[in-house]
Amino acid sequence: MGRRYNIYIVSGKLIIAFLILLSVISCKTTKKLPVKKYTNSTRKGYIENYSDLAILEMKRTGIPASITLAQAVLESGDGNSTLAREANNHFGIKCHNDWKGKTIRHDDDKRNECFRKYNSVEESFRDHSDFLTGKRRYAFLFELKPNDYKAWAKGLKKAGYATNPHYAHLLIQIIEEYNLTEYDKGKKPKPKNVEPEPEPEAVEISVDETESVFAEEKSVLNVEDFSVKLGSGRVGQINKLDFIVIQKGDSFESLNKQFGVMKWEVLQFNDLNKKAVLKPGWIIFLQPKHNQGAPEVKYHLVKNGETMWVISQKHGIKLSKLYQLNEMEKGQEPAPGDKIWLRHKH
Repeated sequence: MGRRYNIYIVSGKLIIAFLILLSVISCKTTKKLPVKKYTNSTRKGYIENYSDLAILEMKRTGIPASITLAQAVLESGDGNSTLAREANNHFGIKCHNDWKGKTIRHDDDKRNECFRKYNSVEESFRDHSDFLTGKRRYAFLFELKPNDYKAWAKGLKKAGYATNPHYAHLLIQIIEEYNLTEYDKGKKPKPKNVEPEPEPEAVEISVDETESVFAEEKSVLNVEDFSVKLGSGRVGQINKLDFIVIQKGDSFESLNKQFGVMKWEVLQFNDLNKKAVLKPGWIIFLQPKHNQGAPEVKYHLVKNGETMWVISQKHGIKLSKLYQLNEMEKGQEPAPGDKIWLRHKH
């Protein structure tokens, strides 16, 4: 009996050793990209973290790594968006009729829209490539030169990837600001000895108290706590809307030349009247404001000097809709401490 036990013990040790050997071989033969998960990542950190995936997809499908990275940066908010955090969806791809995988509901152009949900970020990057290569409307992109990032950016907008009228401009801005064309060469650029990326500076928004901003009314726009964070580029986002902060020397003509928006559009998008004069420090939206605020912000507590127009600009809501949401008459102003609803109460 003792010999039999010894045989069992020896056999058991051999099996364990064999399993360990298999695991070692498996680790050596399976290549896994060193992708970390970032929380509240900076843009540089995001690019550094996921550039390997973009390069890998470029080699597999021919989509320029610079385009993939710029789209991921923009669509995921540097990896910090709700879709990126909760669904690993870094490209804002909706379900569509051919999607058979997991889904998540999220407010976008409409309420409670269906978006794709992935098991990993790698799966999101791969599906983005498959999405572009598998749709006929994107076929012409692959006839473009792979290093012509401007043509790719404009082509994506033309094909209807996003409804944002400034989508191509935003992609090009990201690519040029972060020199993403270096990744199109198929490998990561050598790191440089640079200072860590600073936190974006807060831009204080001040509005002239005597400026007439809508209809023929005068409104006090003395703002005490009205600031936003901008990166080094001019275009920021509020409520998924593109905006800029007016600088000295800006005019309706210069905005048209730089961003492609007509004077009447600037006036209409920002609830301004025909006599409005652009003032340095103003937030100016480059596209129509929404009917409601962002899903995560239900209401706004009014501070001293804030008007309905200021609140509508601060949250990217049409002024008329803001009045309707709060059952107020046009021209009526809130008092400090009032709760102004930014979304439907129910």
